[in-house]
Amino acid sequence: MNIELPSKVDDIITTLQEHGFEAYAVGGCVRDSILGRVPEDWDITTSAMPEETKKLFPRTFDTGIEHGTITVLIDHEGFEVTTYRIDGEYEDSRHPREVTFTRSLKEDLLRRDFTINAMAYNKKDGLIDIFGGMEDLERHLIRCVGDAAERFSEDALRILRGIRFAAQLGFDIENETKKGMRRLAHSLHNISAERIQTELVKTVTSERPQLLSTAYELGITKVFLPEFDRMMETEQETPHHMYNVGVHTLHAMKNARPDKILRLTMLLHDTGKPGFKTVDANGVAHFKKHAAGSENIARNVLRRLKFDNDTLHKVTKLVYYHDYRMPAKARNVRRAMNVISEELFPYYMEVRKADVLAQSMYLREEKMKNLNEIEALYREIKEAGQCVSLKELAVTGKDLIEAGMKPGKEIGDKLSELLALVIEEPELNTKEELLSRLGQD
Repeated sequence: MNIELPSKVDDIITTLQEHGFEAYAVGGCVRDSILGRVPEDWDITTSAMPEETKKLFPRTFDTGIEHGTITVLIDHEGFEVTTYRIDGEYEDSRHPREVTFTRSLKEDLLRRDFTINAMAYNKKDGLIDIFGGMEDLERHLIRCVGDAAERFSEDALRILRGIRFAAQLGFDIENETKKGMRRLAHSLHNISAERIQTELVKTVTSERPQLLSTAYELGITKVFLPEFDRMMETEQETPHHMYNVGVHTLHAMKNARPDKILRLTMLLHDTGKPGFKTVDANGVAHFKKHAAGSENIARNVLRRLKFDNDTLHKVTKLVYYHDYRMPAKARNVRRAMNVISEELFPYYMEVRKADVLAQSMYLREEKMKNLNEIEALYREIKEAGQCVSLKELAVTGKDLIEAGMKPGKEIGDKLSELLALVIEEPELNTKEELLSRLGQD
């Protein structure tokens, strides 16, 4: 097994070896290299103590020296070099109370989460694979190093990492590893919202966002996303749907391209349905006004998981308008562009299509025809440069004041009135025409 190490990584490893120490590339970079993927970063593990490593390189800084990690700088590029270590007792389902440095590579690899992440490599020794990581890569399997319950009790975040790796790599999760996940899922309560957010985003933007169903089956989403469990338990007795709300959600996510905003919108777009469900005398389910309920729930979920304000704003707005329908008329599209915003309208179109394609075949052809016609009108409106917002209006507040209006609330009201006018009739968007209407009620 030959892995092409970046020259700087090989230089660091070689320098450590020339001074009598062991050193290897380790973890995800080895896994990704074997899979033919480009590693995001390269981690190095060594038998050298942190202070011994620092003496060998002119430029270093302490990244997490108490855990044995320093960063070696070569030509302004940083590489983390960590001393072999044994983790002590874990006190918060996340961090060891203490670490003990060791000269044994095997003991260092033993503390890692999954076999596919517990392989090491250098040019001299080749691949070091003590726990069967290579075999698991070939079997497309996520399996814990050693006892699964022990690994997850050390660091509960590994439970979500296991789901995420399976989603990203297209792998299955080994049965004992699944049992450990189920048994220790409750300990995710101890993990910070920010850490959970990171793993959730990586999972839903992967090639297999539907792996969230595995997290549901193992009792994992119940801990950090109970709203998803409610969707998985809500049926949709309507000709428009062939799946329950949760399974529809999984298909809708898969139908959207792997963009963070889109996938989060599809994840949360129907969270209001369980609480808004009614069933009529004919046994048909209805979910009237569920979009507003979904928006409220989406906001609470995103805040709970500490998402940034930009993500929160975009996702909640798209969730609110995910079921906004209109006949394919240019004025309707201009109104929608104004209400939803020019920036988010292309996302809205993608959301609508992903949603429809996750429904039943009932009226699907008509629904998609409508969306395609709306999209064509949107392109025509953009190409023609038609006004759909105040920034494109041919007059400004300053123009109105110069034309004789008094500063104040009336200025904003008049601008909104003129905007509504040109959204209906785009040809009226000239300064002369709009100013001529100032005296009209």
